[in-house]
Amino acid sequence: MRILAIPGSLRANSSSNQVLHQIASFLPSSIEFIIYEGLKNIPAFDDSEIVPESVLHFKNLIKEADAVLICTPEYAFGIPGALKNAIDWTVSSGELVEKPVALITASSQGEKGHAAMLNVLNALSTQTPPETTLLISFIRAKLNNKGELKDQALLIEIKEVLNSLIALCK
Repeated sequence: MRILAIPGSLRANSSSNQVLHQIASFLPSSIEFIIYEGLKNIPAFDDSEIVPESVLHFKNLIKEADAVLICTPEYAFGIPGALKNAIDWTVSSGELVEKPVALITASSQGEKGHAAMLNVLNALSTQTPPETTLLISFIRAKLNNKGELKDQALLIEIKEVLNSLIALCK
């Protein structure tokens, strides 16, 4: 099984990336977990006939994945621009249609960004049932000085989201 993880933040040390790296550390070796690091290389969506190589690569990673896990902060009550831009490139080509998707919003608050991202995933006809979504508010308070989640109940919730995502793929 292959899961493509997409962080919504461009910063390597962002909370989203830290959560994804911790998830990678506890997944079984039978699951290939790819953390996408090319969001910053995707040009602004312009619906041109010539699709840039970075966009083709992103779309192919989605196609080849059995599932997608998005972990994102909320920016200005919404979706980070780079993440929304990358997803916009898939609208007409349909890579995310019927794809099992999990959404973890890890932010200071996050409710509005989480809702906005769920609206986008719904518009793209992804398989994103409530059990594959998680809102983690006040994420910085839940990370230790190494960037690891210190809240055991939260780790259990994340594992439940992952188990639900994996179950969608069977």
